[in-house]
Amino acid sequence: SLTGSPVTLKILQNWVPRVSHYFDKEHYTYVGHQIVIQESIEHFGAVVWPGALALSQYLESNQEQFNLKDKKVLEIGAGTGLLSIVACILGAHVTATDLPEVLNNLSYNISRNTQNLNMHKPEVRKLVWGESLNEDFPVSTYHYDFILATDVVYHHGALDPLLATMEYFCKPGTVLLWANKFRFSTDYEFLEKVCNIFNTTILAEFPESNVKLLKATVREN
Repeated sequence: SLTGSPVTLKILQNWVPRVSHYFDKEHYTYVGHQIVIQESIEHFGAVVWPGALALSQYLESNQEQFNLKDKKVLEIGAGTGLLSIVACILGAHVTATDLPEVLNNLSYNISRNTQNLNMHKPEVRKLVWGESLNEDFPVSTYHYDFILATDVVYHHGALDPLLATMEYFCKPGTVLLWANKFRFSTDYEFLEKVCNIFNTTILAEFPESNVKLLKATVREN
């Protein structure tokens, strides 16, 4: 892989700022609020990807269809937190989750963009796909109205645990909203598995970024 290439690593070492491991902050505007996101160069999960922009835009533009006010929302693979912040602004009770190494930057972005707003206080929690789900999020206690996921499918080895995580959290009445940039055959194979498990609808496509936005719900018996 490229990341294992000595040449690539040397270039990165020359380019990385000596003092800070962060890019300049990126500015976005959704639902009338300016959102400032700090991206990190250290992890995939700490960069704003196209799916997060697409779903944020879609939720802002379709508030009657998907009313998040006072709803319980879980974002898996929240990354920089942009989408979770938008969901907070739209009035949701938000739990933003990701891998432990991403949580510091995620918490920082969510805190600085929501602390002065009159909204439900968001929660940031560790969630490793497919691991300790029933221990950390027991079914008897945790039920979500919406599961949000953006650009969680790419060239990585955790696709089966990701699918198991989606299945775990998607109960009757839960709506999964998944936006993803489709690049590889594995992306389409994952989509096929989602379609086999859930009732799945394509809500929107963004050809300029190859992003598809899908809605999935549990099949009723």
